[in-house]
Amino acid sequence: MAPAIRSLRFRLTKRFGAKTVLDDFALEVQGREFVTFLGPSGCGKSTALNLLAGLLEPTEGEIWLDGARIDPLPPEARGFGMVFQNYALFPHLSVFHNVAFGLELRRVPRAEVEARAGRVLALVQLSGLEHRYPAQLSGGQQQRVAIARALVVEPRVLLLDEPLSNLDAKLRLEMRGEIKRLHAALGLTAIYVTHDQAEALSLSDRVVVLRDGRVMQAGSPADIHDRPENLFVADFMGYRNLFPITVTTGGAAGRVVGSAGALTLTGRAPRPLAQGAAGVAAVRPEDLTLTSEPAGPNVLKGRVRLTEYLGREHDVEVELDSGHTIKARVAEPVAVGTAVGLRVAPERVVMLPAEGGA
Repeated sequence: MAPAIRSLRFRLTKRFGAKTVLDDFALEVQGREFVTFLGPSGCGKSTALNLLAGLLEPTEGEIWLDGARIDPLPPEARGFGMVFQNYALFPHLSVFHNVAFGLELRRVPRAEVEARAGRVLALVQLSGLEHRYPAQLSGGQQQRVAIARALVVEPRVLLLDEPLSNLDAKLRLEMRGEIKRLHAALGLTAIYVTHDQAEALSLSDRVVVLRDGRVMQAGSPADIHDRPENLFVADFMGYRNLFPITVTTGGAAGRVVGSAGALTLTGRAPRPLAQGAAGVAAVRPEDLTLTSEPAGPNVLKGRVRLTEYLGREHDVEVELDSGHTIKARVAEPVAVGTAVGLRVAPERVVMLPAEGGA
């Protein structure tokens, strides 16, 4: 593989007519880092990847690789490898020739083409399938061919645009592990685009959450999962219980108490919330546990009105005595109509400002 880069730095804006698809998106990616652009459809993440690859021209901005500006360069001169969502394999070429295509375009000597293509096919566990055609392969095998084709040119940065979205659940898990293994084994610098939170959390060193072309939060997977900075990120990352509250005890970032009528919750705030401010208490279903405690901090009483069996766990919807509805994921089966108590630890309740709603 090519030597690892030191850094990729960019600031990009892209407009299509009057619509701004990417709005002053600035980031620096370090060598060997795995960065994921995460967000819903239409948030600008694939547009950002295509700008980096040179498949689109920015309306404004620059791209710098190891101190050299590269946005004026054509795609083939940037030294990037790209893995597309739909694989983009040539149906009339064999596995070997699909993988070797980039090397042949570069007029690499035949012996070197065979050696490098053979090494990469072994790396993605496709040895022995060199003479098959894409139609003769499973979806997972086709995706491996697409990854091998990107790797064989020894890219300085590997770009992956929702590469697992066309695979079934089992294959997605297998290929997720494969991508993680290849990144570690080869010391790749990778930028990955997905709308799947589990993919982003499991693969990344750093996650960048986008909404309407703007960065909502960037940080480690643990930061994004456990410490959302705004309501959009909390909602997107699975905080399904969002209660509008008024802060009754606030101040410096830390422990905050908020109430909504008869509902009172204690939680933690990523930034200061003043007493009397409007906020939102965000709680994940999996952070709620059944309890027999008669009362206590963050103990909520109610009655089950819906239950779903998920195998090891059960999703329940509880109508609280306060009149609110809350969703919980619990280990024990509970019948519809059962009176229950739920508890959530204060450190698992995130108190966010009400503005910038989901």
